[in-house]
Amino acid sequence: MTEHNSAVKKRTAVDQLSFDARTAKRVGWEAFEFTIVGPHQVEVTNASYGCEKGDHTYTVGVEKRGGIPAPAECECPADLHRESDCKHKVALATIGGPVVLNAAVDYEDTGELSVRDENVPTVADKLQTDGGMTTGGEVSQYSYHTEPAKVGGSRFVRCTECNAECVPANPNRLSHFAGCSEGQQ
Repeated sequence: MTEHNSAVKKRTAVDQLSFDARTAKRVGWEAFEFTIVGPHQVEVTNASYGCEKGDHTYTVGVEKRGGIPAPAECECPADLHRESDCKHKVALATIGGPVVLNAAVDYEDTGELSVRDENVPTVADKLQTDGGMTTGGEVSQYSYHTEPAKVGGSRFVRCTECNAECVPANPNRLSHFAGCSEGQQ
C-alpha cells in the first residue's frame, strides 16, 4: 500500500502570483470569460460590464514557471502601473485554472483560417435597427458602481480611460494612473 503525505502542497499557478485581498475579492464577485487567442495568449474579458465588456478585455501572456503554466503579463493599466498582479491574471489562474492555462501553452498556430459559409446567416445578419436616433452630449470619463453587499456594498467610481478606482465615489479624489489624460488636467 502506498502512503501519501498530505503535508506536501501541490504547486499551482496561483502560487506564482502576488496580489492583495481586494484583488481576490474582486475576482470572486466579478464574472470573467476566457478565450485562447494565440500561443501562450489568453484574452480575459470582465463580463460584469455586460454590453460594455468589450472595453474590459485584455490579453494575458502565459509562460511556464517551474514547470507550471502561469499568467506572466497583462496589457491592462493596473498590471502596467502597479507592483502586484492584476485581477485579470488572478482570474485566469483561479477561475480559468490549469485547463485554460495548459490549453494556452499547448496551443499551436497552424496558420489556417476558418472560412465562414457566406450562405449561412449569422445573428448579426438577422438583426435590424429600430430606426432610433443617437443622443448628443458629452461622454463621461467615469463610471459608477456598487460593490455587492457581501464585500461592503460601497459605491465607487472608475476612470474609463485608466481604470483607476476610488471609494467613496468621488472623481475629485481619484488618483489616475500615469499617462491618463484625465489625471493631467
